Amino acid sequence: MLVFKLIWAICFLLEETHEWGYKDGILHNSIWLEQAAGVYHRESRKGKYQLNYKEAKAVCKYEGGQLATYNQLEAARKIGFHVCAAGWFDKGRVGYPIVKAGSNCGFGRVGIIDYGYRLNKSEKWDVYCYNPTAKECGGILTEQKRVIQSPGYPDEYEDKQICYWHIRVRYGQKIMLKFLDFDLEDDTSCLADYLEIYDSYDDVSGLTGRFCGDELPEDFISTGNVMTLKFLTDSSVTAGGFKIEYNAIDPPFSNSSYSETTGLLTNDK
Repeated sequence: MLVFKLIWAICFLLEETHEWGYKDGILHNSIWLEQAAGVYHRESRKGKYQLNYKEAKAVCKYEGGQLATYNQLEAARKIGFHVCAAGWFDKGRVGYPIVKAGSNCGFGRVGIIDYGYRLNKSEKWDVYCYNPTAKECGGILTEQKRVIQSPGYPDEYEDKQICYWHIRVRYGQKIMLKFLDFDLEDDTSCLADYLEIYDSYDDVSGLTGRFCGDELPEDFISTGNVMTLKFLTDSSVTAGGFKIEYNAIDPPFSNSSYSETTGLLTNDK
């Protein structure tokens, strides 16, 4: 009964603020859920299903957390945490949380889709971490306008950091991202230090670009009212970092041309 009341209160709040909602019967609000339940999903830098058990534990520890327990994952699921990707959790177990079953997710069931304890710890999966405290950098940004800076800017940033900025403006608005300064370690594949932009509320889908070096990226406009920035640094070589401004905008966009395909702005002549 308490869980039902909590979900009802959340839905009422979301309806009142017009900032989040349901898609296919599932509450898409992973940013709020990370804070409320302390559980979050991560994958390898190389992509989906690339972490063995030892590496999965290291990913959680890297962000100040630990492997989520079954009960922590289930508690998150009960308030709406839904991720269609199998990952390691506590004591070498693998599974994923499902709120609503689908044709390609959950095998027609809801709950924790549990693959059980894995005898082979070299198997490759994603990971579910638990960290009820705030991350050292990044955050959830809801202002209409704000400047985002890498930690320590304009001095050099530190090694071994992962920062997430989740931007959320009013429903119906879009987000214009403008780069004011940019200087990250330069490598041809952008695998060392990089900034990623996601045209979504998390870093699971909607990747639109990964940037490094000192070339100023072009302005970008989101397709909806949410955006995520992910900043990752490795264990060697640092640089000056970045300074970015975002603004909430209401379409149509004046004095500019906007491409729905590329998300880029070009000034009208």
